[in-house]
Amino acid sequence: MAALCPVCQQVMEQVSDHFHCSHCHGYYRQEAECPDCGKPLQVLKACGAVDYFCQHGHGLISKSRVHYSYLPRV
Repeated sequence: MAALCPVCQQVMEQVSDHFHCSHCHGYYRQEAECPDCGKPLQVLKACGAVDYFCQHGHGLISKSRVHYSYLPRV
């Protein structure tokens, strides 16, 4: 699934640890959000696997259910 710019809705390219929109020249970071409560998820990385955990009572979240938002890179 392509990452779309939150400003102009054009496809962004991933550059290292962030995304860049060549159309509006924005730089964004990706944030994983819980599909149940919309709060940021804790990303757990171990042995090449990535898991997502909701600290607000929803437990482990399957990566197929994770919602992503793109926030301005600071």
